[in-house]
Amino acid sequence: MFEFAYPWMFGLLLLPFFVRLLIKPYKEQREAVRVPFFEDLKRITGRTPGKGAVILRLRFFQKLMLPLAWLLIVGALARPQWVEDPITRIEAGRDLMLAVDLSGSMETRDFLDAEGNRIDRLEAVKLVLDDFITRREGDRLALILFGTAAYLQVPFTQDYDTFRILLDEAQVRMAGPQTMIGDAIGLAIKLFEQSESENKVMILLTDGNDTGSKVPPSRAAGIAAKNGVTIHTIAMGDPTTVGEDELDADALQEISEITEGQFFMGMNREELDEIYRRLNELEPLEFETLSYRPRQQLFFYPIGIFLTVYILYHLLMAGRSLFRRKERVSSA
Repeated sequence: MFEFAYPWMFGLLLLPFFVRLLIKPYKEQREAVRVPFFEDLKRITGRTPGKGAVILRLRFFQKLMLPLAWLLIVGALARPQWVEDPITRIEAGRDLMLAVDLSGSMETRDFLDAEGNRIDRLEAVKLVLDDFITRREGDRLALILFGTAAYLQVPFTQDYDTFRILLDEAQVRMAGPQTMIGDAIGLAIKLFEQSESENKVMILLTDGNDTGSKVPPSRAAGIAAKNGVTIHTIAMGDPTTVGEDELDADALQEISEITEGQFFMGMNREELDEIYRRLNELEPLEFETLSYRPRQQLFFYPIGIFLTVYILYHLLMAGRSLFRRKERVSSA
C-alpha cells in the first residue's frame, strides 16, 4: 500500500502563491544621461530605443519546469513510502527453568523404556523431557544440572534443538555424586534476575535429598518466592531408599508449597509422562504477539526525477546557446 508519512507537507504547494502576493518583483534603478542630440543618435546608429525597464521573461520550458520541480520537492518532503503486509512475530511469554539431578543415584536402572527395556533414571528423564520440550514451543527454556554443585548447561533460549543436544550430553555424576538442591535453586534465582519475563517457572527433578547445600532448600525456596519464581518439584525413584540416597519427599513438597507450585511423585516412566502432561495444563503456553508493517522509503524517486529534469534542461539550454553562437559565427 502506497502512502505519505507527512501528507500535511503538501500545504507547501501554496507557498509560491503567497510569496508572489506578498513580495514585490525585484527592481533596480540606475542613473541615466540625458542628451539633447538623442534623435541624431537614433538616426546615426539606426537603432530603435526600448523601454527604460528591462523585464526578463520566462521561456516555456522554465514555466513548465519550475512548478514541476516544486511539486517534486514537496512530494519528497511528504516522505512517500510503500507499506508492506503486516509481519507477526511471536515472543516467549514465559521463562521456564528445568533443573535435573545428576547425582550418583540417578544411574539406578529401575525404569522401563517404551520397548520394556530397563534404563537408568537419567535416561528416563531425557526421554520424557524430549516430549515435554516439543510441547513448550513459545517458551524460553533453560537447563541447570546439579550434583555436588549446580551448573548452567543451557541459558534461556528458544533453540530447542540445541537444548536437546546439550541435555542428551548430560551424564550421571558429571556434576558430582551428591545432591545440592538448595544450590540449584539459588543458581536459578540468580539467572531469573536477568529475565524480563513476568512469569518465571522452575521444574526441579531429583531422586534424593539435599546433602549439604550452602543455602538450605527451604530457605532458598523462600527467596525464590520473594522473587516471583514458582517451583514445581518432581520426586522420582524409590521412596523406600535410606541413607544418602533417601528420597526426601517432605522437603520437596515444602519447596513447592512455599513457592505456590505443585509436588509430584514419579515412580516410573508412565508417571513421569503424566506429570509433564499435568505441568502443561498448569503452565499453559503464553505468547506476546508483536505485529509491524515494513516500510520502504520512496522519497528518493521524486528527488531523482527533479535532478534529472534540472540537468537535462540546462544541457538543452547550453546546447541551444552553443548552436546559436556557431550560427552567428558562420553568418559573420
